[in-house]
Amino acid sequence: MTVSNDLLAAMNGTSNTSSNSSSNGLTSNSAADTQARFLTLLTTQLQNQDPTNPMDNSQLTTQIAQLSTVSGIEQLNASVTNLMAGLQAGQTMQAAAMIGRSVLAPGSNVQLSSSDTKNADGTTTTTHNAVFGAQLASKADDVKVTIRDASGNAVDSIDLGPQASGTLPIIWDGTKTDGTIAADGTYTFEIAATGAGAAVAATNLSFGTVTSVTNGASGAKLNVSNIGSINVSDVVQIL
Repeated sequence: MTVSNDLLAAMNGTSNTSSNSSSNGLTSNSAADTQARFLTLLTTQLQNQDPTNPMDNSQLTTQIAQLSTVSGIEQLNASVTNLMAGLQAGQTMQAAAMIGRSVLAPGSNVQLSSSDTKNADGTTTTTHNAVFGAQLASKADDVKVTIRDASGNAVDSIDLGPQASGTLPIIWDGTKTDGTIAADGTYTFEIAATGAGAAVAATNLSFGTVTSVTNGASGAKLNVSNIGSINVSDVVQIL
């Protein structure tokens, strides 16, 4: 017996089912409605089959197996969707725990700020510092840092000498090359590292504090002062 086109269309979700599903009042493409359409058409086919040429058992088994496959795929998709939602919620909770923490992440900005400390004798000491860093791909024989102002002019140069590979935190006290103190504000910096006579790859790292977390379609993002919005995976070091 030839398998009904309507029955195959109902199982495979093709456009041929539109008129039949509408006539049966079943227009949804959910797993439950697909099964209902399948059973309706299969029952009709069995009731109207030729007694002298009944449906082959293998055909019936094949159709049922196809229906089970379609239903299984829909259930798997739903499970994966729920799993992804759970993972994203967990990532957001973990990211929220970082609010208020200071981090190093890729960036070239450095924020210089000053603070006053009262001494025991009543005098006040003003300190200036800016924290940033670098990530060296390999050991370097010499690492040099150039700090520039908003106009791109070099205001200071720091020679850090030999350094091991990995993350290198750096602190600038705000003192310029001429010995004066730079004004508070945002500066940029460059890293030049060499090893065995060749350049060593170095990634600039900016320092900032996590102020909030944004949960979007691509996952949780950290909003970091002096850096901006970054992925949790962008954090190189938590200080």
